[in-house]
Amino acid sequence: MRILIVEDEVNLAEALSQILKKQNYSVDVAHDGQTGLDNALSGIYDLLLLDIMLPGMDGISILKTIRGQSIHTPVIMLTAKGEIPDRIAGLDHGADDYVAKPFSTGELLARIRAALRRKGEVVPEDGLRFEDLELNTSTLKLTCKEKELKLILKESELLELLMTRKQAVTSKEQIIEKLWGFDSEAEHNNVEVYISFLRKKLVFLSSSVKINTIRGVGYVLEVTS
Repeated sequence: MRILIVEDEVNLAEALSQILKKQNYSVDVAHDGQTGLDNALSGIYDLLLLDIMLPGMDGISILKTIRGQSIHTPVIMLTAKGEIPDRIAGLDHGADDYVAKPFSTGELLARIRAALRRKGEVVPEDGLRFEDLELNTSTLKLTCKEKELKLILKESELLELLMTRKQAVTSKEQIIEKLWGFDSEAEHNNVEVYISFLRKKLVFLSSSVKINTIRGVGYVLEVTS
């Protein structure tokens, strides 16, 4: 799952990024409001950690804008201790939760997991399931009935994306943005290579799940009879 941190305190943002990466989240960081808004409007994130006091555009304005664009990504506001009006404003404009600075790592991670559960996703610590497949995103192990194998990181991230989207078609552009990020030089053939790797591993596991290509659109998980 991909998380966007919008925080102008560089050291705090870097610390948060490292904490989340250790939990196997993909992380992007923006240090000003306009960059944060541009990233958030892409709609590729599973969750936003959004500071309120930001240069260029404050967090409440970012929140109003993305909600006005019908982007329903869960948002956790980062607020100063005791700033109750900020918390109220955030919640009133569509924030899902808030964490007051300074906060404990354990509390932040618990609130992230709770926000993702409310969104309807399966959080990494519980593993992901789709038909006869079970993916552990922490160990990168993919299990099908009695068979098990270990994926490499990009394979796991790609399969996680397809599994969380269930039977919705995922385009190559969405995959590149999710797995490699906006500024990546990854191309469509990079996606095709990892799709091929995953298909071979699904065959090895004798899974009923296959990755179907919708020509000109993208990929979708389907179940064979």
